[in-house]
Amino acid sequence: MSKYKNTKKLNDVDFRRLIGVKKRTFSKMLEVLREADYKRKRKGGPKNKLPLEDRLLMSLEYLREYRTYFHLGHSYGISESACYRSCVWIENTLIKSRVFSIPGKKALLDKNNDFEVVLIDASESPIERPKKKIKNKKN
Repeated sequence: MSKYKNTKKLNDVDFRRLIGVKKRTFSKMLEVLREADYKRKRKGGPKNKLPLEDRLLMSLEYLREYRTYFHLGHSYGISESACYRSCVWIENTLIKSRVFSIPGKKALLDKNNDFEVVLIDASESPIERPKKKIKNKKN
């Protein structure tokens, strides 16, 4: 059974906690990738071992958890190089589609936009640890 079928059963909150995007966003990503995959496969080529849903899930896991390609490939049952190729293709395809782009500098400078600002205190504080005792050295 594919990993996507297991995660698809989750409710919306748990799906987002696990994957990092909403189900609606995930399905939009799949639509963009299906179109690009269809265009790419029209020319021919070998079939992928994983369905597109699992490849997208794998790429999002990579971006969210920073696992190595070897580790991801092993958990999905593909080689490290196949995992790398899939992740890079998915990232590049989503970037080229411009559906999931962040507004540029000019959009941020536009005075008509209202932004919600969230401040996070990320200051460093020392960790209390026991002092190391230095043993007396005998000469």
